[in-house]
Amino acid sequence: MKIAVLGGGNGSLAAAGDFALAGHDVRLWRRSEGDVAEHAKTGNTITVRDAEGTRTGEMALVTSDLAEAMKGAELILCPIPAHAHEDLAPKIAPFFEPGQVIYLPPGTLGSLIFAFAAEKAGTAVGVAFAETGTLPWLVRKHGFSEVVVSTRAVRLPTGVYPLSLKDAALKTIDAAFPGVIEDCGDVLSAALMNAGPIIHPPLIIMNAGPLEHFEAWDIHNEGTQASVRRTTDQLDAERVAVREAFGYGAPHFPLADHYRDGEMWMYDRKSRANLKDSGDWREKIDLTAHRYMMEDTKLGLSLLVSMADAAGIDVHVARSLMTLGGAINGEDFLETGRPLAKLGLGGKTAEELKSIAAGKVMA
Repeated sequence: MKIAVLGGGNGSLAAAGDFALAGHDVRLWRRSEGDVAEHAKTGNTITVRDAEGTRTGEMALVTSDLAEAMKGAELILCPIPAHAHEDLAPKIAPFFEPGQVIYLPPGTLGSLIFAFAAEKAGTAVGVAFAETGTLPWLVRKHGFSEVVVSTRAVRLPTGVYPLSLKDAALKTIDAAFPGVIEDCGDVLSAALMNAGPIIHPPLIIMNAGPLEHFEAWDIHNEGTQASVRRTTDQLDAERVAVREAFGYGAPHFPLADHYRDGEMWMYDRKSRANLKDSGDWREKIDLTAHRYMMEDTKLGLSLLVSMADAAGIDVHVARSLMTLGGAINGEDFLETGRPLAKLGLGGKTAEELKSIAAGKVMA
């Protein structure tokens, strides 16, 4: 299958490496010509290290030209940070082709940002826009074109816009992630599966002092104490309550399954131990710049809070963590983040939002 991978972060390089090793025709888009030239020095290869050893996959193309990367691609994987969606969506919108699927892992409802951009550009017909609840890899870069993968996803709940293209889109995505894709309906449902805004805001905000004091701090080891876990469980209960208020049924993928031996979560039961043992998450987290704040807290929690408001329920833990994150950054995240109003969906009821997410009516 021809797959375009957008970006050069941890997830993008893990995707390019894994897809190339699986025999797919991989085209990697990088923003800068300098990065393209750097990849050429290693023969456009990605080195993947995991529990099975070290392997090298070769990409068919590395380019800074979006049109070249996307042309003829059946799947376009876009694991870039959510705060880059608004910038990238109008740039790639002119190059969509009927039959293509763009997949955001995870999306924070960015699937609709790309869909609305394509509709504006006149290229949305026949294109499916999808997102899931987590990055399919626990991964960190170890060098320019080398990644270390601690764990891969075993279940990826995925929603599609518009629903009329769901079956075909899920079949395409399954070809890249065989056996792990699970239908969770529309993209609103998928956005409410996003684990990042549940895991990371309590970890960074409740560890703000150590994160600023120490040169490196592992929020998943010494940073995950009982008080943090209780807060996370309450935050996740609010996420599930919003899903239920919108009429979405189980499975809800409760985060407690990631920490305890419940039903299989998005990663397998060894994932948390692998993450802790790797040491790759012992790092310096800048609370004014890190993805956990700028994506998961600012965008993810503001979206969750605004969806709760649309459903008429209270999410006081989510609102409190969002407010504290904004205080740390001197912002009102409900204004500067990704509430529904930022997507042109402010003032809509839950049922109206579901009709829009299904593709039955325009926003």
